[in-house]
Amino acid sequence: MRHLLILGPPGAGKGTQSVLIAERLHIKHLSTGDVLRNAVEEKSELGLKAKAIIEAGSLVSDDIMIGIIYDALKVKGMRKGFILDGFPRTIKQAAALDVLLSELGYPPILVINIVVPEEELIQRMLGRGRNDDSADTARHRLAIFREQTEPLIEHYSKKSALINIDGVGTIGEINDRIFERLNAC
Repeated sequence: MRHLLILGPPGAGKGTQSVLIAERLHIKHLSTGDVLRNAVEEKSELGLKAKAIIEAGSLVSDDIMIGIIYDALKVKGMRKGFILDGFPRTIKQAAALDVLLSELGYPPILVINIVVPEEELIQRMLGRGRNDDSADTARHRLAIFREQTEPLIEHYSKKSALINIDGVGTIGEINDRIFERLNAC
């Protein structure tokens, strides 16, 4: 039974690794985008609010996102384990997640932080072939990460719940490093 959260800058491979981890541990992969889309498709109260915000071209508020994550975490099968991918992104969201997990009776979450040098991240983002991935866009996304999400690393390191993983190498090498550390915990 594992309750995990994956952190890392854009281009670090969080999505790829979280899918592999979920498959290998037979736990649920909770990608923020997927959770949000499911809430919209299910036409839940929060999903409908999120849909209206997205259609207006705005970002979904912390309160709505926290509510959607809460709904996803209280589903029966989550007790067997999950990996959160893309949430939390801010200290406010992390504090809310801490409260949610406690309210739901989950054990402390283990945080995997994938560490990759900035120039490697930029090359990875440029290599994805997305229309919006230019060197300037990549640097901007990394700046937003450093400002909003990087403080989570300190937040979770204070809780002794953080493992740093060298994110340079093949997908398999990185995954092996993650499991070496998970097996030691």
